[in-house]
Amino acid sequence: MRNFLFILSILISFTTFSQELKCDVVVNAQQTGNENVQVFKTLENQLNEFVNNTQWTNKTFALQERINCSMVIIINDYDNDTFRASIQIRSSRPIFNSSYSSPVYNFNDRDFTFKYLEFQNLNYNSIQFESNLVSVIAYHIYIILAMDADTFSLNGGEEYYAQARSILSYSQQSNFIGWKPEDGLQSRFSLIDNIMSPTYKEIRSVLYNYHIDGLDNMNQNPKSGKDKIAASLMQLEVLNNRRPNSFILRVFFDAKAEEIEDIFSDGPSVNITDLATALTRIAPMHTSKWRNINF
Repeated sequence: MRNFLFILSILISFTTFSQELKCDVVVNAQQTGNENVQVFKTLENQLNEFVNNTQWTNKTFALQERINCSMVIIINDYDNDTFRASIQIRSSRPIFNSSYSSPVYNFNDRDFTFKYLEFQNLNYNSIQFESNLVSVIAYHIYIILAMDADTFSLNGGEEYYAQARSILSYSQQSNFIGWKPEDGLQSRFSLIDNIMSPTYKEIRSVLYNYHIDGLDNMNQNPKSGKDKIAASLMQLEVLNNRRPNSFILRVFFDAKAEEIEDIFSDGPSVNITDLATALTRIAPMHTSKWRNINF
């Protein structure tokens, strides 16, 4: 009986009590010239605990279902409790019957200024602004959750995108950059506005079809998987014809360009002449990669 209870406790810990994210948060202060100041290590430790131990959804994630992600905060300058930084966020999702993880979200948020006192409490409030540090981190966490859900279910990330928009809305009362329409075309405002706009609706169906029909079938039938990936990417030409060089397309290809190059540069040959031409039009900044794909 004792052994049974021990095994049961292990099974429960693997299935009911783990959080949604397995995230590595790094605070890099080399550019300040004072990277060994203790406040930076304290901030890094607190953020790792905050991100990984907060329950961000009402869903249960098993340990193996946690989303792998990373956040690298580059501190450019600081003065007392004011920090001027950028943050690079990346996330990936596992591919069925494979040890491979596919990149989903890759975003460099360059306007990240926040106030922080060492050991201050980091608390997320879903309906109220607490600090720009908490708001920016929470916003990107919900984008991670939303994009990941979109890769498993068509428009499956709706509730998480809505929460990211809610954070955006109440954070606009602050004087921090990135939350308002006038803050540029590559801001947090622009990102969620693009994702949730019907104008860019194809991006979410591509996230779903690319992964479910394409990558998740690659192990079983590589040729069919490649064909499905090519077909899903062709949907982006419709979006590009409507809104050429849109921000959300750049976000998509920042995550996916290298993977697409690898997929179509190896394995069984498929006819992707039309895709290669379309990719050059849709994402010309990655033309050097498109030249490497094989027809």
